[in-house]
Amino acid sequence: MDTPILQQLFTEARTHNAWQDKPITPEQIEQLYQMTALGPTSGNCSPARFVFVTTPEGKERLAPAMSKGNLQKTMTAPLTVIVAYDRLFYDQLPKLFPHADARSWFTSSESYAMETAMRNSSMQAAYMIMAARAMGLDTGPMSGFDTKKVDEEFFADTTWCTNLIINIGYGDPSKLYGRLPRLSLEEACLYV
Repeated sequence: MDTPILQQLFTEARTHNAWQDKPITPEQIEQLYQMTALGPTSGNCSPARFVFVTTPEGKERLAPAMSKGNLQKTMTAPLTVIVAYDRLFYDQLPKLFPHADARSWFTSSESYAMETAMRNSSMQAAYMIMAARAMGLDTGPMSGFDTKKVDEEFFADTTWCTNLIINIGYGDPSKLYGRLPRLSLEEACLYV
């Protein structure tokens, strides 16, 4: 069953690499965050932190960290989001999960905290992609960048660390590549 909602979010949605010269408003960015924040995370831990890069100055700060293949599309996107995670996300748990002493779940194991932060901030990035698509925007998530350079430029002296980067805007459909194949159910799934 291919409903209009499934078409907008999945079957007709595409990863964009070129952008129309059409701005994203502050109100759209606020709505994008509000919708993203509603997505579930384990224990409501919400470790993702977002940097909304919209200015030429912000793009220039980001440019040295981008791979050659991702530079132009990032510089021309109306919105580039650095999706980070807070290494000390658990300090917010007394507010975010008041039902139990959830902070103590993470303070005794840095590796468990980092695993949780990475997993859940990745889910939050996916929620942002789906929220953008639901709002009629297009996205282009990327891994091709120097994480250390992004962290040094944007997160020095903080507890935030870069996870991934997402370009958001109104994609140029004339510059889309053909849809790439996906693994079949038999190749990617098991029934037990």
